[in-house]
Amino acid sequence: MAQIIAQNVGIVFGERLFRDVSFTFGEADRVGVVGNNGAGKSTLLRCIAGLVEPTEGSVLRPKHARLGFVAQSTPPELSALTLRAAILDAISEEERDLSEWRVDLVLDGFGAPEDMRGRLLSQLSGGWQRLALLARVWVTDPDFLIIDEPTNHLDLEKIMMLEEWLNQEAARTPLLMVSHDRRFLDTCTNRTLFLRPGGSALYQYPFSRARELLVADDRALESKKDRELKEMQRLKKSAHNLRQIGVNNYSAAALRKSIQIAKRAEVIEDSLTQTHVEQVRDIKLASRGTHAKRIIGIENLTVRRPDKVPLFHIKQLDVRRGERVVLLGRNGVGKTMLVQHLRTAFDQLDAVPAEGISISPSVVMGYIDQNMSQLPNHHLLRDYVSNAHGGGDQRSTAILVSAGFPLARHTERISSLSPGEKARLALLLLRLLEPSFYLMDEPTNNLDIAGQEQLETEILAHEATAIMVSHDRKFVENTGTRFLVVEDAYVRELDSPSLFYQALVENVPLSSLSGQSPTL
Repeated sequence: MAQIIAQNVGIVFGERLFRDVSFTFGEADRVGVVGNNGAGKSTLLRCIAGLVEPTEGSVLRPKHARLGFVAQSTPPELSALTLRAAILDAISEEERDLSEWRVDLVLDGFGAPEDMRGRLLSQLSGGWQRLALLARVWVTDPDFLIIDEPTNHLDLEKIMMLEEWLNQEAARTPLLMVSHDRRFLDTCTNRTLFLRPGGSALYQYPFSRARELLVADDRALESKKDRELKEMQRLKKSAHNLRQIGVNNYSAAALRKSIQIAKRAEVIEDSLTQTHVEQVRDIKLASRGTHAKRIIGIENLTVRRPDKVPLFHIKQLDVRRGERVVLLGRNGVGKTMLVQHLRTAFDQLDAVPAEGISISPSVVMGYIDQNMSQLPNHHLLRDYVSNAHGGGDQRSTAILVSAGFPLARHTERISSLSPGEKARLALLLLRLLEPSFYLMDEPTNNLDIAGQEQLETEILAHEATAIMVSHDRKFVENTGTRFLVVEDAYVRELDSPSLFYQALVENVPLSSLSGQSPTL
């Protein structure tokens, strides 16, 4: 049985990313790698794939094994190729004549339409470019699959299609992947590696169960360390008292005993149990109160594309204080266009009222989208935060540090931030704004799992009122109170998103399933 073996792998790039990572994966192994942004997850995958040499330790790979590595971004040289040509390009020239048939077979497996196969890769959506990279690897018949963030840029329909593909077509191929999608990890993996700077933890379970065990183990280690510290302090106090007795009474026996006890305390101190200290990157929200019971009212609104083509119609929808409405629907039905209609209505609140949308005058909106378009890239972090809260540099510094931005970076421009850092900055600005209503389009994109969970906790703690679009099923189920599905130019309300998910899995219209609610 072919296996890849990582032995005490560590990486230092200026500062240490991780150390002592040891695990194997081979037949039937499907390992999910989890860690905070910046923990080195992508670097670890590149080490396993042989693209980066570890600073410490080693990676043993079977001779002649074909490693299929799928990176996060599309190589520029592929942009000028068509979808089909980009996948064919992955097959060596000497094998193309005999293996070209595999290209269309793989594209069929991913459900790529015929007319799309001849389009340039640069003209396709980020989701299809992502699937193209996976198809390029799969067409080479790899012995191991190593995938960095497989769900990036995919809508929910494609995520669920990819889950099915990994669990059926690729079920017998060992899999190692990094992902921030908790439901995807639960569905597609059977082992979880938590990557940490001071040492990693591997569990023989998918993410959710592994996370429970990790938390329990962390608490056990903290309790053990507390007991060791108490014993160390007790011994040090005893040694001190005996030394005083020895000095005051000229007792050599007491002094010897004092030295012995002090050495025992030193042994405990030198071998204290190591515990994990989570890097603090607080995501906090704040909500101001409003007396309005109805936040937004929508009546006879037709949502249109920028070219005025109608997408869907809403007869009547009221959003009341404390409700969190989740917009669901297949890609392209117009969810984001409704968000943009609402954002425009808020922007024009003091001018001409938006047709079909009424908003309580006391409501203050906080907006965030997946592209972080509300952030001015040319501004310095410090100046932007200072302008947002109207205070001085000292408060701006404290706010940025609490959100995980070290002092040395406060004079950088927003454009220099990573996608994950931009997401945290955008959420930080929401906190300073203290809105009474949140309009969120894919707010968990680019957040690590810890950030997603913090955001969920804050939304629930503040009983936030919101309209949200998200393909993160855990986030939707944990925070949503109402679920609206856009389909066939209308909107239906469901008791839970499960029926919509079922329609996606079965690839049927929601209207064909029993029990759906009437259109709004």
